[in-house]
Amino acid sequence: MNNIRIEKEDGLVVITLDQPGAKVNTLTRELLTEFESCLDDLENDENLKTAVITSAKEGNFIAGADIHLFVALKEPEDAEMFSREGNRLLSRVAGSVKPIVAAINGACMGGGMEVALACHHRIAGDHPKTRFAFPEVRLGLNPAAGGTQRLPRLIGITNALDMMLTGKNIYPRQAQKMGLVDDVIHPGGLLEAAKTTALKMASKKVEKRKSRLSFQERLLEKTSAGRNIIYSQARKKVLEETHGNYPAPERIIECVKKGMEKGYEAGLKAESSVFGELAFTPESKMLVSLYFAMQDAKKNPYPTKIQPVKKVSVLGAGLMGSGITQVTIDAGYPVVLKDQDLSSVGKGLKSIWKNYEREVAKQSLSEYERDRKIGMVTPEDDYSKFKDMDIVIEAVFEDLALKQNLLSEVEKATPNNCIFASNTSSLPISQIAENAKRPANVLGMHYFSPVHKMPLLEIVKTKKTSEKAIATAFDVGVKQGKTIIIVSDGPGFYTTRILAPYMNEAFMLLEQGIMIDELDSNIKKFGFPVGPAQLMDEVGLDVAAHITEIMGKVFSKRKIPASTSAKTLLDAGYKGRKNKKGFYIYENGFMKKKKESNPDIYKYIGGNSRKEFSPVEVQDRMTLTMVNEAAHCLQEGIVANPQDADTGAVFGLGFPPFLGGPFRYIDRQGSGLILEKMKKFEKDHGARFTPAQILKDYGKKNRKFYTS
Repeated sequence: MNNIRIEKEDGLVVITLDQPGAKVNTLTRELLTEFESCLDDLENDENLKTAVITSAKEGNFIAGADIHLFVALKEPEDAEMFSREGNRLLSRVAGSVKPIVAAINGACMGGGMEVALACHHRIAGDHPKTRFAFPEVRLGLNPAAGGTQRLPRLIGITNALDMMLTGKNIYPRQAQKMGLVDDVIHPGGLLEAAKTTALKMASKKVEKRKSRLSFQERLLEKTSAGRNIIYSQARKKVLEETHGNYPAPERIIECVKKGMEKGYEAGLKAESSVFGELAFTPESKMLVSLYFAMQDAKKNPYPTKIQPVKKVSVLGAGLMGSGITQVTIDAGYPVVLKDQDLSSVGKGLKSIWKNYEREVAKQSLSEYERDRKIGMVTPEDDYSKFKDMDIVIEAVFEDLALKQNLLSEVEKATPNNCIFASNTSSLPISQIAENAKRPANVLGMHYFSPVHKMPLLEIVKTKKTSEKAIATAFDVGVKQGKTIIIVSDGPGFYTTRILAPYMNEAFMLLEQGIMIDELDSNIKKFGFPVGPAQLMDEVGLDVAAHITEIMGKVFSKRKIPASTSAKTLLDAGYKGRKNKKGFYIYENGFMKKKKESNPDIYKYIGGNSRKEFSPVEVQDRMTLTMVNEAAHCLQEGIVANPQDADTGAVFGLGFPPFLGGPFRYIDRQGSGLILEKMKKFEKDHGARFTPAQILKDYGKKNRKFYTS
C-alpha cells in the first residue's frame, strides 16, 4: 500500500493514513481502494477483533475528499454515483461487527468528518490544529458520504444543521461537549488511548454512549411537529442570510428532513441525489473555481528568493496595527509593536487580548496559548530593538508625509536587508518610497479590517521592488493565513480602486433620492455581505472622504465626477461607527440589532424627498461600476489576470462568491450583455459608465475571459 500503513498487535490493527509527498491526507480513489482492502482484512482475519484509524500527518487527520475527483465528473449522474460509492464504503465501516475507533490528531474536515462519524468511537487530540467542520456548503455542495444522516443522529438536528449550513469549525472541547467526539486527550497519549478503548469495545467493556442533548432539545427533536419547527427556523435563517442566492443550504435541510422523517436509507438516497444536482449548479462551479484560486494564491511566485524572517516589527498599534500584530504572532513570529508612546501600544495589546479571550471562551484557544502569544509581543516607543529586524510593517494614518518620514527613520535603524511594507489602502507605494535609500526593499502589504478575520492580503509592487522583497512578504502573508494577490502600484492599487467607483455610485443614488434601507437591502439581495451605507459606517466616513479625494484625481482624467457627499458628511461631524454617528442609528455605543437608518443624513444628501428605484437598476449600477473598474485594472496591468482580480474582489471586498468575481460574472452574464448595459447607463448617466476598452473589445464578440 502507498497511502496506508498497517500494524497488527494482540487482536488489534492500526490503520495509519499517510499519503506520500503530501502535507495532508485527502480521500483520493487510490486511498479509498486501499482503505477498502483494510476493511476486507479486518472482516476476514479471525485474529483481528478491532481497529484504530489514525493519521501520520502533523495537524491533520483527513482534509476531506480530493476536490479534483468530482470536478472531473461529466454528468450529474456521475456525481450521484460518486456519492453512493462513498456511502457504500462508509456504511461498511458503520456496520462492522468489529469496533473501529477514530484517533483524530488534527483537522478533520468534510469527507474526513464522514469517515470519523462512521466509526464507532472518536477520540480527539487536544492539539491547536484539531478541528471539525463540514465546509462543503462553501463549495455549494452537501456532505455526501452519510454526513447529513449520521451527524444529526449523533449530536442532534439543531447542532448538525448549524455545522452543515455554516461550515464553521468546532474545536475539541466543544466537540466533546456536544457529543461529536467521545473523549479528548493530550496528543501524546492519543494513539495508546485509542488502542485501549478499541480493545475494551471488542470485549464489550465500554459503556453505551449517552445523549448529550438537553432535555428541551430531546423533547423538541422527539416529535415530527417539533422537528418541523427546527427545519422551518433553519430555512428562515438561511433565506435571511443568503436571499436565495445559494441552493446548497436549503438542499442540506431537505436531506436531513428526508432521513429523519422517512428513514436512514431514504436519507442516504436523497443525499446522493442532491449531491449530483448541486455539483452541476453554476453557483457550485463558481465557488469551486474560487477554491482553486485560493490554492493558487498560496503559491509563492519566487520560492527561491525568500529571505529568512525571524523578527517582525509593526509600526502603529491602532485597529489595523494590532490586527496585523495578532496574525503575525499567530504565524509564529515575535513582534516588536511600536507606537509614539507605550500607552498607545498598551491599547493595541488590550485589543489583541480581547480577541484571544473570545477564542478562549469558545474553547478554540487555551489560556496557556493566549498568554504565550501575548508574550511574543515586545512593546516599544523607539527604534532601539530594530538593529536585527527582517521586516517592518507600518500601519499608521493615511498621510503621505508621515509615511515617508517613517520609512526614513526605519532605514536608519534597520539593516540593509530589512523590508519595509506599508499597509496603506490608497497612497501609491512609489510616492512613499520616493526618497528611499533602499527602494528595492519597499512594497505594500494591504490588509483588510478586521485583520484577523478578513482573508485577503494585497501585496503591492513598484517598478523598483525586488523579487526578494515580494517573495519574503508573500511567505510571511501565507504563514499569517492570508489569500494573496500581487498587484502593481498606483492610486488605490486594485481593491480600493474598484471599490471607489462603487461607493461613489452609492452616493450618487443617495443624492438622487434612494432611501438608505432600500440601497443596502438591494445590494445585500444581490449577494454582497453588507450594503454600501453600512460599509461606509464600518470603514468610516473620514476614510471614505480621504479615498474620494485621492481617487477623485484619478477618475477626473476620465471625466468621471466624484461625489462630495462623504466630505459634506464628515464636515457635519459624521464618521460612522467610530463616533456612533452615521448612516445608521447607534444605541449604547452599538448599532441597533434591528438596523434603523438615520433620516438626518438626508439633510446633507439629496434632501428629505425620497423616491423608489428598481432593484435591478440599483444592483446593476452599483455592480457594473466595480466590474468596469476591474476591467480597467486588467487593461492597465494593475492586476496580472482575471483570476487575481476575482480573488481580490471576493475575498477583499465581498463581491458575491456565488458569482465568482467580476470577470466570472461577465462570463456568466455574457460580455455582450454587460457591454449593452454599460452603454445604456452611459447614455443615461454619463462618463462614469463609459466601458473600458477591453470590455468593448470582448463585448463586441461576446468573448469570455476564462476558457474553463
